[in-house]
Formats: sequence, C-alpha cells, structure tokens
Amino acid sequence: MDATTDSRPAEAAADAAAGLPADFLWGVATSAYQIEGAHEEDGRTPSIWDTFCRVPGAVVGGENGDTACDHYHRMPDDVALIAGLGVDAYRFSVSWPRVQPGGRGPANARGLAFYDRLVDELLAKDVLPWITLYHWDLPQELEDAGGWPARDTAHRFADFAELVMDGLGDRVRHWTTLNEPWCSAMLGYEQGVHAPGRKDFPEAIRAVHHLLLGHGLAAQRLRAAAPEPIQLGITLNMGTAYPASDRAADRDAARRADGLGARIYLDPLLRGRYPADVVADLALAGAELPVQDGDLELIAEPLDLLGVNYYSSHVFSGTPEHGEPEAAPTGEPFSRIVPQQLPVTAMGWDIIPRGLTDLLVRLGRDYPGLPLYITENGAAFDDTAAPDGTVEDADRTAYLADHIRAVAAARTAGADVRGYFAWSLMDNFEWAYGYDKRFGLVRVDYDTQRRTPKRSALWFSDTVRRHREQRGG
Repeated sequence: MDATTDSRPAEAAADAAAGLPADFLWGVATSAYQIEGAHEEDGRTPSIWDTFCRVPGAVVGGENGDTACDHYHRMPDDVALIAGLGVDAYRFSVSWPRVQPGGRGPANARGLAFYDRLVDELLAKDVLPWITLYHWDLPQELEDAGGWPARDTAHRFADFAELVMDGLGDRVRHWTTLNEPWCSAMLGYEQGVHAPGRKDFPEAIRAVHHLLLGHGLAAQRLRAAAPEPIQLGITLNMGTAYPASDRAADRDAARRADGLGARIYLDPLLRGRYPADVVADLALAGAELPVQDGDLELIAEPLDLLGVNYYSSHVFSGTPEHGEPEAAPTGEPFSRIVPQQLPVTAMGWDIIPRGLTDLLVRLGRDYPGLPLYITENGAAFDDTAAPDGTVEDADRTAYLADHIRAVAAARTAGADVRGYFAWSLMDNFEWAYGYDKRFGLVRVDYDTQRRTPKRSALWFSDTVRRHREQRGG
C-alpha cells in the first residue's frame, strides 16, 4: 500500500452512502463516564476514572467527568436530539458503579432506573437502544482488589452483566460486552496513560486474558438470562498494520503490531485459541497469558456480530534510524511507526480511510460468517464556534464522508458490514485529554451545557435521510 495516497481531502457529498444496502443501520454513540456527570448521585460510587482524574498531571487541565455533559439530568432532551438526527440506533454504555456500587452485590435500583428511563425514551422515539456494558469505568473497589489483572474481576463483570440484563432485557435486543479491551489493558495497565495508570506489561497481558474471559462469562450469563433472543457482540478497536517495505524486518514489525493490536483478541474470540506467534512474542517480552482449563471455550462463546472501532492505521518498520538500538533491552525485535506526512486529526492521528476498507475486507476474509458493525468512527478537530454556537466543521464532515465511502467500498469487496455509528453524538470528556479535544457532531458549551448541532451533524442527518429515500426506506 502507498499510504500517502490514502487520505485525500474529501468534499462531502450526498453519495457517500452509495452502495450501502437499504437496511444498513445508522447510529451515533457515547459512553457513560464521558457524558453523564452526576458522579455522586443516586448511590453511584467511584470508578477508576474518578480516581485517575484526581492524580496530578494525569488529565489535561486536571479535568474530570464529575459533571461532563450533565446527560444524567438532560437525558430526555438529548434523546430528542438523537431522534432529530434521524438515526436508527443509539449506542451507549452503562456505568458499572452506578448500577452496582462497589462492583459487588445487588443492583442499585436508583442507578438502574436511569437506564430504564433512557431505554423507554429511545423506544418511544423509534430509536434502537444498543448497550455497551463496559466502557472503562471499573468500580474502584475492584481495582483495589487487583483490577483486570486479577481473575476474579472477570467473574464480577459477569455478575454485573446479568444485573443489567435483568433490568433492561425485556426491551433491549443488542448487547455489547466490552468496548476496546486493548485500551483497557494496554493504555491502563501497560502505558499508564488511562485509568488506573499502571505501567506493567506482564500485568497488562494478564488483563487482556481476563477481559476476554469476562466477555465469555458475561456472554453465557446474558444469553441464559435474556427473556428474548438477543444480538450479542464485542467491540474491538483496530486498524490496518502496513509494513514500511517488503523487507523481512518491516514485515515482521507489522506482524507483531497486528498480533498485539488485533489477533490476540480476534483469534481466541473467533477461533478458540491465541495465535502461536503472539504467544512466542509475549514470552520473549517476559509476559504470559494466564490461561486455565476451559477458558478458551468460554472466550469463544458464539458471537452474533463484531463491533469495529476505527480511527486510523499505521505503517511499521523493524529497522531503526538515527542511532536507535537494534533491539529492545529484553532482546525483542525493534519496531517503530513510520510517519506518513498525511493530514491528521487534532489527536495527531493520520487520516487513512483506505485502512478501514482493508481492515473490513481482511476481517471478512480471515473470520468469515460474522456480521460487522462500525461501532465508532469519527474525528477530533479544533472547532471554531460562531457566537451563536454553530460550527462549520468541513474537516469533520469530509472525514465522515471519506470513511463512509470506505465502508461502502468494503461492502462492494464482499465484507458483511451492516451498520455505522458516528463517534461521538456530542463533545464530551475525552479521557486523559479532558475537554481539550472535541469529537462531537453536536457542540457542547460546557459553561451553559447548550447543545448546538455542527455542520457535520446536519450533513450526517441528511446523508441518512437521502440513503433511505434512494433505497426506498
């Protein structure tokens, strides 16, 4: 691949969805800690993010999600906003410490009641509720007991999942267990830039396995407790790992990146085993997956769909430059990301729509028979708001258009991709970046909590409407 040709500035056009089927699902997405606020109300206890935000220097500006977008109190208006966009579905997460304070014991009726009202509001406006059970807000008490590197956390997650099913399963048919376990494990336990802020690679790998085990245990409990058949999946964040050249060192660097970024999750979930090359790479780095008898069978509980979160792809080299060492101190091979001189988002991420097409086609080829949904795709840019709050975000509109075209191209190439959720519905707390980065289709004035649809929101809504009209929907 010539990555330098993959992200031309695109002119947003009404034909972005051309080639997508009439029943293609359109949605928007958020997560609990990023928008809800109300961090101490109605029995909610602290999550690891409440704790991490109070570590000096952990979050830009020392900011936190205590209030965020105040969605907990403004939910009916926010649902009306979602319905006004004309989308089919809303993907949201459930706050574990709100529903099960401390991560153990019975459901907190007051916390669960919020999601009960949310589901009813959505259904009343013909918007499909799409639940994500875990979007990174582990109850702090469970982190104190060992967190995801501890096996018991997987069992506690299954308990939580069943509580939510008991409360909402009579109306909700679409369930996602985990959002981006790579981020939970690697950013939280290896790199330390996300909660809980640990830096221990072997512990991060233990977290990988226990997150997947928690998924499998929860999947079994969800299906057993569901009063009606459900659509069950997991969401992985992935990109395409390209080698910088055909040299063996570069191809191996891309292989290793793909192994730890994608296959370490895909293979146990969909093939019932960890990839042998990844296990060997981990051993070289002094880490081991803590697999016990029966674990892989649990992790491979059948899925009805796979959620794909896509933001960027990378080009990898196994050759050092500028005097870098030939290998890590542990003897691991060298690897680096090669800058591509492409347009980037405000996060510094290369804009590579073709990487999404290649990823979807690869998933369809290597893991056939599983419907795919884009459960997050979007971009942060440095928005400039007019005095009335409007934002003419042509860059975000172009990003969305290019990536929707990339999805359509993957469909044409045979990938069974059935839906697209834009990230995010509204500007929100962007984790370690605080409120500095804005991903929203809708602008949030954090001083007044006023919501104003950006130009990208109007374009997205129009694209959904035109697609339905063209397909007779």
